[in-house]
Amino acid sequence: MLGRAGMVGALILLTLAWVGPARASSPFEDWAAVVVAGDFHGAGGGPTEAFDNARRDVSKELRRLGFSPDNLREFSVRPDRYKDRPLKAEPRAIYETLNDLSGKARSGCLVYFTSHGMPQGVVVDDQILTPGVLGRILDATCQNRPTVVILSACFSGVFVRPLARSNRMILTAARPDRTSFGCGEDSVYPFFDDCVLKSSPAARDFAALAGSVQTCVARREIAEGMKPPSEPQVWIGGELKPMLPLFAFPTGPPQGG
Repeated sequence: MLGRAGMVGALILLTLAWVGPARASSPFEDWAAVVVAGDFHGAGGGPTEAFDNARRDVSKELRRLGFSPDNLREFSVRPDRYKDRPLKAEPRAIYETLNDLSGKARSGCLVYFTSHGMPQGVVVDDQILTPGVLGRILDATCQNRPTVVILSACFSGVFVRPLARSNRMILTAARPDRTSFGCGEDSVYPFFDDCVLKSSPAARDFAALAGSVQTCVARREIAEGMKPPSEPQVWIGGELKPMLPLFAFPTGPPQGG
């Protein structure tokens, strides 16, 4: 017959067997993340919601992947327009926010821009954020930790070489000499952002996501007759590449909320 201590121990084991193993925390829970909609003008000059739609829904998807809402900030050039209260998109504010977030979330960084682009850089509130400036921001904030940089903009391939570090992955919507597509006044999302959102639920990690996005964009451009192809670029540093499978995405369909 079991004594009192034995009965207590048996009850604990039965309880553990009933509830199952504790759910592992997300590998992105301690990552800092910023998502920036850098413009609100469509290709024809009129207003568009495409960039802010992408900003909102990419952020939602990142939360599904396990990024903590406490460590994720959104930016818009028209923040007062939106109920989710993004911050005002300005280069200094982006730097200061990422600096604050990376000071407390120290395991990694994700930086996502969706905007118009030029051969000199990406548009942020009528300014041009150059590859050199973004590189200095990352060096000062994310430093040597795993860092994923995603740039949805025309000519965004200009960022690859200047930002390339062994601890970074860079995914861009276009080659350095090509435009990307889907930022018209009536567009829901730019093509690239749409492909990120469609590809993410089935991807196992950021490397797989990049390949799926490249395929998705190419198919969309062919289907709609867009030429020349934008050819999204991906670069993964040697230090980060073997680590990416450790930063696995959750399996299964997107969750509501």
